[in-house]
Amino acid sequence: MSETDKAGDRIAKVLARAGVASRREAEAIILAGRVSVNGKRIDSPALNVGPRDRITLDGKPLPEAEPARLWLYHKPLGLVTTTSDEKGRPTVFEALPEDMPRVMSVGRLDLNSEGLLLLTNDGELKRRLELPSTGWLRKYRVRVNGSPNDALLAPLREGAVVEGERFQPMIVNIDRQQGANAWLTIGIREGRNREIRRALAQVGLSVNRLIRVSYGPFQLGKLARGAVEEVKPRVLREQLGAAAPVTSGPGRKTRAPHKAAGPKRKPARGRPEKPSKGSGPRR
Repeated sequence: MSETDKAGDRIAKVLARAGVASRREAEAIILAGRVSVNGKRIDSPALNVGPRDRITLDGKPLPEAEPARLWLYHKPLGLVTTTSDEKGRPTVFEALPEDMPRVMSVGRLDLNSEGLLLLTNDGELKRRLELPSTGWLRKYRVRVNGSPNDALLAPLREGAVVEGERFQPMIVNIDRQQGANAWLTIGIREGRNREIRRALAQVGLSVNRLIRVSYGPFQLGKLARGAVEEVKPRVLREQLGAAAPVTSGPGRKTRAPHKAAGPKRKPARGRPEKPSKGSGPRR
């Protein structure tokens, strides 16, 4: 590499921008010895590369970076948010429409959760949206067994300590009591592993349904279960401001083949979907 190229981008960032993997996953790929630069295999992500460097992955040229894109996906119950599952359970990526490009999830929803999951083809955009410094609020509609009151939920609003781990204060509102269950709206900014379930269990409440209705400015709205909707580049630029990636082409909606999709709507707009009384999303 020339001196100019040495001032380029980290190799893991370049892999992520090409849609190969997230930056963290790209680092693991590099450490496994699967990446070569200018014909030399590398085993450390501590390397900057420039536009004149020849990069290969598993002996094949690195794909050219495509415009960064973002999709809203209404994840149904029973799918795991991983590319493959050691237990053989169905995955989110197996359920996506066939015409979808290779995508990564922004954060996760577990097997028993449903609702809004963001998908992107760009590892750098994924990382940016997941960073705690982004500070985006994630809202959930949660059904719990019991009759909670403000005094019971006060520890969550103050910042609960669960198994020695302190959570940031949550926004918790009691929406209504429905027989033996109550509906809550909860907002979090960290998104730790099973954070809402663990925090509610700490105050004696069991979650029997959980729906993510928004992630920052992006809302589930009336997007049907199993349906995918692309966020228009203009909306992406509006929401991310100066940090928005360069994109091209109009946004479009893609419907999952195994689910009926709802009416057309604008991405990152609309009101959160109200849960029905029947069975539905859980976490």
